[in-house]
Amino acid sequence: MKKKVLVTGGSGFIGSAITKYLVKCGYKVTVYDNNSRGKITRLKEIIHKINFKKGDIRDYKKLKSISGNFDIVIHLAYVNGTKFFYKKPFEILDIAVNGLLNILKFSKEKKVKNFFLASSSEVYQNPLKIPTDEEEMLKIPDIHNPRYSYGGGKIISELYGIHFSKKFLKKFIIFRPHNVYGADMGNEHVIPEFINRFKKLGNKKKFLIYGTGQEIRSFIHIDDFVSGFDKVFKKGKNQEIYNIGTNEKIKISRLAKLTAKILGKNIKFKKTKVLKGSPSVRCPNINKIKKLGFKQKIRLKDGIKKILK
Repeated sequence: MKKKVLVTGGSGFIGSAITKYLVKCGYKVTVYDNNSRGKITRLKEIIHKINFKKGDIRDYKKLKSISGNFDIVIHLAYVNGTKFFYKKPFEILDIAVNGLLNILKFSKEKKVKNFFLASSSEVYQNPLKIPTDEEEMLKIPDIHNPRYSYGGGKIISELYGIHFSKKFLKKFIIFRPHNVYGADMGNEHVIPEFINRFKKLGNKKKFLIYGTGQEIRSFIHIDDFVSGFDKVFKKGKNQEIYNIGTNEKIKISRLAKLTAKILGKNIKFKKTKVLKGSPSVRCPNINKIKKLGFKQKIRLKDGIKKILK
């Protein structure tokens, strides 16, 4: 009998990639998403193979109306995108807290035994160690800064989930994605934003960078992310936490130059102040998923070219 999986946020960028992976692996998949950030079109090639239920994760009555029991829950429902951290902090926290409580209550009632929680590299904020391993201190540096609504919500989710799981679940695993990119991810992220702005640039040479340009990130293409998730999903251990990312570091100014070169643009930078709370360096230590068999296959330059095909 096929195992049944519920994916919350399954029409989102990462959620839809995981949903396609699960269908390919032969699981019976139900997706629960209100499409506020997700798009059903991301699932068009497999929509006939899944059960799609539209609803807000905060609406327990709607969530509970999903029939049958489930073997596995993969919880991704959230609001991503840096601009939303600053503009919608209450909504982000509301989804983090009430959404998590609902899906855990649902899991208990539906006799779910295996739960995979999507967290984020934002829980590390400005880390003490680079590259940053899963033992890094989680922190909220400034309770008044709306940016930390996102990372703070993920910290709450991890903390509550871990202690809930000890009573009610057989396996509970946290995975922390690090700057995942790819086609059709939405424009609230740095790589698609750069691509769209370069395409509209015309003959202008001045290109605005938010920050100094010296900020460092490590990006992972969505195909490599799914490969990393596959290792965690199949081989991950109960109560463990796994970074999913790469060690390929790049300065934001270099990222802009690389993207401009691929698009045939000649630019000069205009820099601005760094958004308050934005970390200067984000690069994960990925030794744990490497031990599970993960290997990066798509370098950043090739990944950007894949988006432009």
